[in-house]
Amino acid sequence: MKRIVIFASGSGTNAENLIKYFQSKDMVSVDLVLTNNPHAKVLDRCKRLKVSAFSFNKIALTETGDVLNLLKASKPDLIVLAGFLWKFPEAILNEFPNKVINVHPALLPKYGGKGMYGMHVHEAVVANKETETGITIHYVNEHYDEGAIIFQAKCDVRPSDSADDVAAKIHQLEMEHFPIVVEKLLSNNDLK
Repeated sequence: MKRIVIFASGSGTNAENLIKYFQSKDMVSVDLVLTNNPHAKVLDRCKRLKVSAFSFNKIALTETGDVLNLLKASKPDLIVLAGFLWKFPEAILNEFPNKVINVHPALLPKYGGKGMYGMHVHEAVVANKETETGITIHYVNEHYDEGAIIFQAKCDVRPSDSADDVAAKIHQLEMEHFPIVVEKLLSNNDLK
């Protein structure tokens, strides 16, 4: 059985999608969801879906090693960042080399880096009059949004599209592709 741990910061729609997708699979399970936001809606989703979830603070993530120790005990085959907004610590990346992935709401390397998440990305895409955007699933390294690209999916941006319109298109791409890419990574042992 392959084990996934998810990190999320907000509503948790990607986390819920992954959990539901893998609940019907025999070879993969989402064992744990961790969040840096004690009020995140992802906690309610996990409770409803009967998946263990915990919140933590920056000290537990970067100073005391509490989150790292929890991950070591969980022994995940893959750590999935699904809307997790903090920079991921090098100590965890070193302990789980090439086992941490992220979904980003743009076609990297465009619109990546610190502060480029969620609506900030979609607003920039619209402001710059891009004709296409999409999602990027990539490995996480010590720099924001610079890890090796695993997968990208594109969608058109129409001149009349608002940032909300773009957000809806990106959400659809995430719902469609993210679980499948995660499953392929685990089933093919394609982890770098």
